[in-house]
Parts: sequence; structure tokens; C-alpha cells
Amino acid sequence: MRSLYPPNEPNAVYKICVDQFHELYVEECGNTQGVPVVFLHGGPGSGCSEDHRRFFDPDFYRIILFDQRGSGKSLPLGEIKKNRTLELVSDMETIRSHLEIDRWMLFGGSWGATLSLIYALSHPDRVLGMILRGTFLARETDLDWFFVGLKRLFPQAWNRLSHGLPDNTELENLISWYHAAVHAGNDILALQAAHRWSEWGSRIVNWHKPQSEADADKAPESEVQQERLLAKVKIETHYARHRYFIENNEILNRIGSLSAMPVSVVHGRFDLICTMESAWLLHRAIPDSRFVQVPDAGHIIDEPSMAAALVEETDRMRELL
Repeated sequence: MRSLYPPNEPNAVYKICVDQFHELYVEECGNTQGVPVVFLHGGPGSGCSEDHRRFFDPDFYRIILFDQRGSGKSLPLGEIKKNRTLELVSDMETIRSHLEIDRWMLFGGSWGATLSLIYALSHPDRVLGMILRGTFLARETDLDWFFVGLKRLFPQAWNRLSHGLPDNTELENLISWYHAAVHAGNDILALQAAHRWSEWGSRIVNWHKPQSEADADKAPESEVQQERLLAKVKIETHYARHRYFIENNEILNRIGSLSAMPVSVVHGRFDLICTMESAWLLHRAIPDSRFVQVPDAGHIIDEPSMAAALVEETDRMRELL
């Protein structure tokens, strides 16, 4: 399998104030004269990591990574004021202009794929192409599948997620309860709720792994780790509560207007977070897009076979850009 490129350090780091609330952390790596590519992380609220630089040939690409509002090293951590999808799109334009980039490639996974698509539909003249992993279309049916439908496969985990809620709990009740819990100001309740919300996602994302492997990263949390977990869940519940600030099925309804560009849709066969159906529908809706099914991967970007497939796609894009 194709391995990640070697670790590399940023050529430059920027802290860009985009409004009275938010300062974005942005880093630039690789070839300063290369083809620009921007990495869009998932979550919302997850932030970028050092390994995210390594999906791209640093001799060819000018690699831009940024932490979205309230995420990672952007400040203030966990802030939801003026934190909506179109504001993230506007932030991307601010970054692009600040770095004097005319057009760039988009590389996004999960929520990052959603944001890539909304940006491309809003600014088609600024996009060279896209690589989309673990496609999330942010439809009502996608949320219902993840938060309610999967209880049929994981009843024990669902029992913990829905503990204390009515037996007939549906999607809206569940998301509203968690949103209220993590934003109410009761630190103990908020952290408990954040753990339960996060544990549900972890159970689903790791469902295809041996339980010992899935639990390998569990360790006592520091106060900093607890703060970051709560900030991430605050942003996740904020976006879920507001249905990601886009219309239901907006992406598929608008995708016919997408400008012609190379697009790769990459999806793990074992991905239950975002269904294969979403990726397939998107592929079918974008003429000449490339569909890559990774047979032994799930949703996570750093599973070896998924990472290899993504590096192969960024290498393949070198011939198209």
C-alpha cells in the first residue's frame, strides 16, 4: 500500500482574525510555488493534525491546513457565536485571498467533504478539483440513520446514548437534549453528556475493529483533553441542532450546477458513520467523477488502506491539475 509522505514542518503559520469573535489558525507546508491544496477537517470541530500534511507530495503541492472556527488551535476554542457553514465558506475565501491563491484543490472528509461541496457550489471559479472522503450530505436521513437507525445494530451503545430520555426518543429530541446539556453551563452535566455523545460516535466508527483495538486509545483524561472534548461536542451539537445550516438535500439538489472539474469520491466499505449510498449518489450526480471504494476501511482517515487510497488519489491528481 502507498504510505503517507514523510513528516514535514510548516513553512509559515498564520493567525487570521476573521471577525470580532474568531481567530483562525492556518499553516502552509510543502512547495511554496506548488499547486495549492486546502485540507478541510471533519467534525465539525475536530481540527487538523500534523499527519494531515502527509497526504500530499510536498514537492508538488502547496499544502494549506486550517482549523475551522472554534476548533483545534483556532480561538476561542468551542465558540459557536457566528459559527455557521457560510461563515466557514467566507473564512476559506479570506484565507485564499490572504495567501494570494487564485485557485486551489479541495481535500475534505466527512463534514470536510460537506464543506468542500458547499464551497465549490458557492465559488466554482476558485476550485481546481476535489478529493472527498467519507461523504456526508447532511440530509435529515443521514442524521436519522446515525443517531436513531443504528440503534438496531448497536442496542447496548444506544441504551447508553439515550439513557434518561423517553423510550420513544426520536432524532429531534435526542439532538436537542444533548445540545442543551453541553451548552447549559453545568460543567459536570456538560462533560458527562459530551462523553456519551463521543462514545456513541467512537463505537460506530470502530465497529469493524476488534474491541481491544477499538479501546486501545482509552486512557485517563487531563483537564486539557476534557476541555477539547467538550469544545468539539459543543460545535458538533450546534451544527447538528441547526442541520448544518443548509437546506435538506441541498447538495444533491444543487450539484448539477457544479463546474466541470476532476472529482474523486473515496469511501470505506465498512463506513457506518456515512453510508456508501451517499457517496454513490454524489458520484452519480457529478459527471465523470471517480468512485473509489476501499474494501477494508471504515470512516477514519488514518486507517492504513484508507490513507493509502487517499495518497494514491492526491498523486493521481498531479497528472490532472
